[in-house]
Amino acid sequence: GEPIRVLVTGAAGQIAYSLLYSIAKGDVFGKDQPLVLVLLDITPMMTVLEGVVMELQDCALPLLREVIPTDKEEVAFKDLDIAILVGSMPRREGMERKDLLKANVKIFKSQGAALDKYAKKTVKVVVVGNPANTNCLIASKSAPSIPKENFSCLTRLDHNRAKSQIALKLGVTANDVKNVIIWGNHSSTQYPDVNHAKVNVKGKEVGVYEAIKDDSWLKGDFILTVQQRGAAVIKARKLSSAMSAAKAICDHVRDIWFGTPAGEFVSMGVISDGNSYGVPEDLLYSFPVVIKDKTWKFVEGLPINDFSREKMDLTAKELSEEKETAVEFLSSA
Repeated sequence: GEPIRVLVTGAAGQIAYSLLYSIAKGDVFGKDQPLVLVLLDITPMMTVLEGVVMELQDCALPLLREVIPTDKEEVAFKDLDIAILVGSMPRREGMERKDLLKANVKIFKSQGAALDKYAKKTVKVVVVGNPANTNCLIASKSAPSIPKENFSCLTRLDHNRAKSQIALKLGVTANDVKNVIIWGNHSSTQYPDVNHAKVNVKGKEVGVYEAIKDDSWLKGDFILTVQQRGAAVIKARKLSSAMSAAKAICDHVRDIWFGTPAGEFVSMGVISDGNSYGVPEDLLYSFPVVIKDKTWKFVEGLPINDFSREKMDLTAKELSEEKETAVEFLSSA
């Protein structure tokens, strides 16, 4: 078959180090889909990137037709089928969220414009670099000729964290838990919602609330654990989540490519236009979605209780404020 062109940005970084092998060996696009991997990073990282290229060559992977390391956007974004935007300006100590936004608006405005100019119009764009939701919105706004629906941001790591906390609590596998939801921002305001989640206990499918029988944990520590998990990993590892982030990116992209399993939905940051959950338009907000033929749709008709409503509104408010700040920077970037 024809190889597909896959871009990974921040390709010399630690998330990419876990991610590239999984993509190249066929975990994401299938075992018979040849690939051209395009690796973008900033100029000072090019020597490190050469080492990554050598390692990919040394894996002797049959699907990998070509690896293209570059620091140039016109090379990186050309004719892409999929762009995984991992690279972003990380938050340094003493940095305000505003400073972080300003630096990232510049990056994602530029990458959005490059997508618009060089990539296929059918390109699927996944933003991982934080603040992911707002970075994704800026990239999309900077690529007006690519459908907004083609842009998504990663909240699958949070989704997987929520699944795994439920599984650990019940002594089942993560596969026995389905339909958890992450609403909103990939930040500590996100709302991990298990009101609609199901768990398979001894061959019988039951609601998570019914299975766990501990509402105060589900409304308290469970939510906090998922919201704060990234910080907990940093505290322990002195580095941010890499292996788990790479696995979540693989899950997210594979579902875009092949669709979601019947009866299951997943969480993805997508454009909020036309949603039925009272989330303001023109935000990149995480919703439950189902995917078929590389096209996502909102899961409709889930009843929302007052507890959920409050949490969903809170994270929407944060995203609206982030967007306002980012759009200000966008006009001056």
